[in-house]
Amino acid sequence: MQDEGESAGGGAGEGRGWRAEEAALARFAAEHDGVEAYVEPGRTVTDVTVVLVAGSGRWIRRRTASPSAARHLAHQLGIPAFDVTVIGYPQRLRDYTASVMRARSGARDE
Repeated sequence: MQDEGESAGGGAGEGRGWRAEEAALARFAAEHDGVEAYVEPGRTVTDVTVVLVAGSGRWIRRRTASPSAARHLAHQLGIPAFDVTVIGYPQRLRDYTASVMRARSGARDE
């Protein structure tokens, strides 16, 4: 299983790939408190993705079929969904990511 706080590869879209992505997101939401969804738009070279951020700042990113599919999943999971291009990422995500990077850097220095 992919660690939280990292992106996952693989395609989403319709079918089996999307169901696996959706299952990973649902599992994360069930295992963490205070989860919110942040929908990231697709770009020329990247797919639409959704980042779930827990109250602790832990996060998981997965590809999604569309922005509306991401919002629908958030609704099904009972969590709020936000457009990251409008409100940005929560500070707790940045704080968590920075602490993970410091810990990894410290582990390499030993």
